[in-house]
Amino acid sequence: MWDYEQLFKIIAELVMHHSPSGVETEINQFLLQRFASLGVEVWRDKADNIIAKIPGKNPQKAIAITAHKDEIGAIVKTIGDAGRVEVRKLGGAFPWVYGEGVVDLLGDNETVSGVLSFGSRHVSHESPQKAQQEDTPVKWENAWIETKLTTVELEAAGIHPGTRMVIGKHRKHPIRLKDHIASYTLDNKASVAILLALAETVKQPEVDVYLVASAKEEVGAIGALFFTQNQTLDALIALEICPLSSEYPIEDGESPVVLAQDAYGIYDESLNRQLSQSAKHLDIPIQLAILNGFGSDASIAMKFGHVGRAACLAFPTQNTHGYEIAHLGAIANCITLLKAFCESKFDE
Repeated sequence: MWDYEQLFKIIAELVMHHSPSGVETEINQFLLQRFASLGVEVWRDKADNIIAKIPGKNPQKAIAITAHKDEIGAIVKTIGDAGRVEVRKLGGAFPWVYGEGVVDLLGDNETVSGVLSFGSRHVSHESPQKAQQEDTPVKWENAWIETKLTTVELEAAGIHPGTRMVIGKHRKHPIRLKDHIASYTLDNKASVAILLALAETVKQPEVDVYLVASAKEEVGAIGALFFTQNQTLDALIALEICPLSSEYPIEDGESPVVLAQDAYGIYDESLNRQLSQSAKHLDIPIQLAILNGFGSDASIAMKFGHVGRAACLAFPTQNTHGYEIAHLGAIANCITLLKAFCESKFDE
């Protein structure tokens, strides 16, 4: 069993490295250094994926385990007057989830912190903010980022249409809730932590294992599609969060989740069976789920015919795409399960 404090520490370190879809340099540099320090071969491909390879006993076969390194956020649409910046969503981001508070604009030349703003509340129906109090949720079109900089100063920082916005590091630090970790961007930084743990502990897998910190997943699994188009694989397993909701029969706690289906299609039954058998041998209870409004590197790659067999292993998470909460035991069990899977006899 992985030490919870050690696991919390590495996830917290990952969370503090910004990585909005398509602007993932900060996390890339960290991962290249960390994988290299663990003694595994690592490189960055043309799609901005960070890939670590662990050679297997049978190099004629290969599997990949992916965890996307990008996070949701927003993208600058316009630079307004008096330092106000308008943004639109990048991935499944909602302004009311973030609330008013510090956000970071990742300019070409420097990062500018501003305040995501919705307007004052002490108003009447003469002000548009009144509707947000009584009728409709705030939308990106109704919000803005207050920077108090001039247009010239914003231009000098490299802020322009296309600049990415993420939740500010000022309020990104994770916290512990007993055996749980609570943080923004556990989707999918906690899964990237699992990749690092596998790079550290898996020494002699049965087949070649590619650990892929995939790029631009939140905007269409672009990195995973590129990788699976160019690398022949016998199987692909995506690491993900699993939303806790009354519509799904999933319980919070230490038990990982194996998906049977999501919005992109069904997962491979034989691969799911292998994962379940490995879990049974380890006495790790597994939960099964069918999810709506959800997709992964694995289901998208399989839908487009890039891989014949795919599965998704996840850990139950509250407040997905918001301030997420997950049991450290479920994350640790994903590490233990995948290590055993990689080191067991691989069946097609």
